[in-house]
Amino acid sequence: MVDPAGLQAKLKALSDAYAAQLPEKLRQIEQAWEQLPRDGWDEEGFQTMHRMVHSLTGSGKTFGFALLSDVARNLEEYLKQLAQSKAVPGEEQRRHIQVLLGELHQVVTHRDAASGDQPGLIAVARPDRKASGCSRIFVVEDDSEQAEELKAQLSYFGYDVSVFNTLADFRLAMQANPNVVVLMDVNFPEASQGGIEMMKEIQQGRDIPVPVVFLTAYDVFSARLEAVRAGGIAYLSKPINIGSLIDKLDVLTSTQPAAPYRVLVVDDSELLTTYCATVLEQAGMMVKAVNNPLNAMESLLEFAPDLIMIDMYMPGCNGMELAKVIRQLDAFVSIPIVFLSAESDLDKQHLAMGLGADDFLTKPIQPQHLVSSISSRVRRSLKLRSFMVRDSLTGLLNHTAIKDRLDHEVAQTKRHGTPLAFAMVDIDHFKQVNDTYGHSAGDRVIKSLARLLKQRLRETDMVGRYGGEEFAVILSNTDGRTAVRVLDDIRKDFSRLHHLADSKEFSVTFSCGVADVSCFGDATKLCDAADKALYRAKHTGRNRVMPAGTPTVSGADFS
Repeated sequence: MVDPAGLQAKLKALSDAYAAQLPEKLRQIEQAWEQLPRDGWDEEGFQTMHRMVHSLTGSGKTFGFALLSDVARNLEEYLKQLAQSKAVPGEEQRRHIQVLLGELHQVVTHRDAASGDQPGLIAVARPDRKASGCSRIFVVEDDSEQAEELKAQLSYFGYDVSVFNTLADFRLAMQANPNVVVLMDVNFPEASQGGIEMMKEIQQGRDIPVPVVFLTAYDVFSARLEAVRAGGIAYLSKPINIGSLIDKLDVLTSTQPAAPYRVLVVDDSELLTTYCATVLEQAGMMVKAVNNPLNAMESLLEFAPDLIMIDMYMPGCNGMELAKVIRQLDAFVSIPIVFLSAESDLDKQHLAMGLGADDFLTKPIQPQHLVSSISSRVRRSLKLRSFMVRDSLTGLLNHTAIKDRLDHEVAQTKRHGTPLAFAMVDIDHFKQVNDTYGHSAGDRVIKSLARLLKQRLRETDMVGRYGGEEFAVILSNTDGRTAVRVLDDIRKDFSRLHHLADSKEFSVTFSCGVADVSCFGDATKLCDAADKALYRAKHTGRNRVMPAGTPTVSGADFS
C-alpha cells in the first residue's frame, strides 16, 4: 500500500514528467499536420494527427493541466468535422487549424499558467471487502427445537453458537457481546415482525452494523424491505437450506482478506497507465499495464484479469478492435471491458458498448470515480461468474471450472518449469451414509470435507467438487511426494471428525489418488493417472492416499 504522502509525491512526479513531454508532443502534432498533403485526402495521416490531439484532450486534466485539455478539445472537435466529410481542407480551414495549433503552442509554452490543481487522491478509500472475522453465532428463535437443531448443524462446521428463545434474553446478551453474527427469526409471539424491530433497535447508534441473517416461514416483500432497513444481509425461508446458510456465514466470518481485484490497463501512454495503476493500487488492486495493444493478448493470458480497461484510440490497434478480438476468446467472454477515453461523442460511446464493452469512462476521471467504477464492475462480475463456476453446496469450483484451471496450471508449469501435483479425493462408502443417515447428513459430510480441504491447503492451491462425493485438488509448486504427505495428514484428521444425525454419531473416511505433472505429459493424462491411483486406493482397502504408478506407499499410515 502507498502511504498518502508518498502517493501524492508520486502523482506530482507524474505531473512533472507529463509537463516535460509536452513540447515534444506538440512538435509531433505540428509535424503530422505539415506532412498532410494539400492535394489529396490522407486517411492514415489525418487519423494519426487526430489520435495525438485526442491524447492531450484526455490526459491534460488528468495531470493538472485543465486549460491544455480545453484547447486540445477545440482542435480535436474541428478535426472530427473534417474527418466526417473526408474533404481536403481548404485555405480557410487550414488557417483555422493553424490558429488552433497556435493556441495549443501558447498553452504548452506557458504551461505553468495553464496548470490547475495537481492531481491528488483525497480520501480515496479501499473498497471494503473484508469480512467481520467473527465465528460466534447468536441464534434467536422462539421454537426451541428448531433453534437447537440449527445450533447442532452449525456446530458441525466449527461455529460457536448460542441460542436465545426470547428477544429480551437476546437484548441482554448483545450488551456484553457486540461482535457476533445474528441469525434472527422474523416472527415472535409478541409481534409478527418482532425480530426485525429488535434488530432496528440493536442497530441504532452503531458505526458498524451487526451482521444479521433473517429466517422466516413467511416470504413477503414488505418483510424483506423492513429486514433490509434493519441491516439484514440475507433473508432465508424456512426450512433453512443449511448449505446456503453456511455459504453466507463462511463469507461473513472469514478472517482472510479477499483477493485483490486484478485490472489490466491497455493504453499507449506510459504516464496514463502509471497514473491509473497508482490510483487503483492505492485502493488495494493489482494492476498490469500494457502500452502496446499488440502485446495485450500475452498479458491477458498470463495475468488473468478480473477487468480490462482499454483506451479507445491507440496506434496499430484501436480499443474497439482489441475488444472484438478479446470477445472472440471463450475464456474471456464474461470479463468486463471498460473503455477509458476522452471520446465525448455519444454515438461512438454506444458503438463501443455494442462491441462488447461493459462501461465507458470519460477522461479525465477523478480518482474516487475511477476506483468506485472499477470496484463495482469487478464485484458484480465476480458474483455472476461465481454462479457459473462454483458448486452451490460447497462453494468450490465446479467440474468444468476445475478442469479448466488444471489445463491452465499445467500450461503454466510447462512454461516455467515448476512442479505441480493433482489429486482426486473420494469419500468412502458415501452411499451408505446417505442410506443410513439421510441426504441432509450426506450434504453435511461433503461440506465438512470441502471446508477442511480449503482450510488446510494454501490459498494458491485449488479445490473443486468433481462430482457427487468426489473432489479434485490442484497443488501448485508441489511435487507428488509432498502432495501425498499433505493430503495424508488431511485424511487422518478427516477420519477423526465426528458427524451427527438424529443424535447418532458417526465418522467417515476418504481415499485419494495423486499424480505428479513431471511423470505425465498433459492435463488429460495427469487427471487420468490420479483417477487410476484413486481406483487402486479404493480397491486396496480405502482410507488411504495412493500416488500414481505405484501399488503402495511406503512409510504412510493408512490404518
